[in-house]
Parts: sequence; C-alpha cells; structure tokens
Amino acid sequence: MSVRSMTGFARVRRETPEGEIVVSIKSVNHRGLDMHFHLPPELDPFETAIRNAVKAKVARGHLQINIAINRAVAADPSSLNRPLLQAYLQAFRAAAEEFGLKGEPDLNAALRLPGMLQAGEKAEPDAALEQPLIEATGEALDVLNRFREREGAAMTAEMRTRCAALCDLAVQMEQIRSSATAAFQKRLSERLRELLRGAAIEPQRLAQEAAMLAERSDISEELVRLKTHTGQLEKLLDSSSEAGKQLDFLLQEMNREANTILSKTGGLGELGLTITDRALAAKAEIDKLREQSLNLE
Repeated sequence: MSVRSMTGFARVRRETPEGEIVVSIKSVNHRGLDMHFHLPPELDPFETAIRNAVKAKVARGHLQINIAINRAVAADPSSLNRPLLQAYLQAFRAAAEEFGLKGEPDLNAALRLPGMLQAGEKAEPDAALEQPLIEATGEALDVLNRFREREGAAMTAEMRTRCAALCDLAVQMEQIRSSATAAFQKRLSERLRELLRGAAIEPQRLAQEAAMLAERSDISEELVRLKTHTGQLEKLLDSSSEAGKQLDFLLQEMNREANTILSKTGGLGELGLTITDRALAAKAEIDKLREQSLNLE
C-alpha cells in the first residue's frame, strides 16, 4: 500500500433482486476517521456493519457516505408513500400551470424519489440487503482508495523534490559554517583593535574569545539533525503505513531546527546573512511540505 491522499471520490452501482444499490463516498482531510452517513430509513439497521467495512479500508479522513436503494417495483402496495406521491403530482401540475408548461408527470421518476417506496412501519429489516450493501460499500472504498493513491503518488513526488532541495540547503549552510571560526576570529580582532585603539592583543585571549563566539553561534548540531530529519522524511514517504501524522510531527521538529539556526546566526555580518538566506529558504520548503503532509493519510 502506497502513501495516500485523504481527498477522493467514488460512486458504485450494484443491481440486486431488491433493487439498485448506489454508494457514493466523498473524502477530504481530517485529523482522524470521521464518518457521516446519509441512508434511507430502511438501511439504518445496517449502519454498524457498513461502518466496520469503512474502518477496515480507511484510516483517516472526513467521509461523506451516501447510500440509496432504487427499487424496481414495490414488494407490497402498502410500500407506496401515497401522500408523498399526491404532493408530488400536485406540485408538478401547479408548476406546469404557473409557468405555462406542457407535459405529464413521469411515474418512474416519481418512484425513485427518496421515501416514495418504503417498508411498512411493522416490517422487519430486509436481511437479504446486508451482504450486497457490504459488497457495494467495499467496492466503492476500493475505487476511493485507488483515487487517493493516485493523488498521494503525485503529492509524494513533489514532496521528494522539496526534501532534496531542503537537504541541499542544509549542505550549503554546513559548507558556509565550516569557515565560520576564521571569520569570527577576524571580526573579533577588528572589533577589539577598534575598541583598544591599537593596543596589543594577546593571541591566546583572542583565540579564546573567538572560540566562545563561535560556540554560541555554532549551528552544526542543528544542521546534523536537519539532514537526519530529511532522511527520515524520505523513509516515511517510502513506507506503506499511514504516514501523515508522523510527517506532521517530523516537520514540526524540522521547523524548530530552522528557527534555531536563524536565532544563532543573527548579527554575524555578511556570513550570518548568507546563512540566514539559506535558513529562510529552508523554512519556506518546510512550510510547503507541511501543507502537503496535512492531506496525507
């Protein structure tokens, strides 16, 4: 199973002796699995079984699940909702008269209206419907997951490109940092000479001060963690499990590393500005990655 998007749509029709079953499922992103059912009253007894079928194939997402059954004929004359049919015919004729239209009501269309054909109040749920309902729902979920996998593959490809760019930025910052100690020592020496107005400076003291400044501004640990996190991100994109939540947590950590780099390199002159530019670009990539990860299952 590849990484999936949480956005998708599926519709399946299945003919049964009881009538045509139509299952429509729309999915968008959500923190967990949030199911909303729209069923005719006669299918309410089967909601738990349908819910379990969904849980078996979908881990996350806000799902709108619409199921209808279009019966070919009424099993019993009492199943015809006569008040509803009468209201439909009256509304049809009133509209035709008001707008000067010609035409006759379509009985087949009227019988397909929700609630037009219904079981009697004392009728037991039709147990023969349960298995076809579960099968139709399972088929719709398979179609939905194929849709989500295609979208997930496209998102994953883009995320890999951004991950590679982020890793390259970390390497660039590491290369710039490697020359930091010499730059810090030169900057400190110039600053001390300016303050002491030509007085002699002990080389040992200068080296100590430069080392302290370099340590306070060292970003080597943050860069190592940032590169490690990019490797973990690639592995999650390769995994067959639900990676969305793990990616979200990982990208939060990557954002913290980028923020720390920015805080440590402020006020370091041209060298610091160069690292700052790379760190800001890294934060932009992380933000875009996080936006995409929020739609992955």
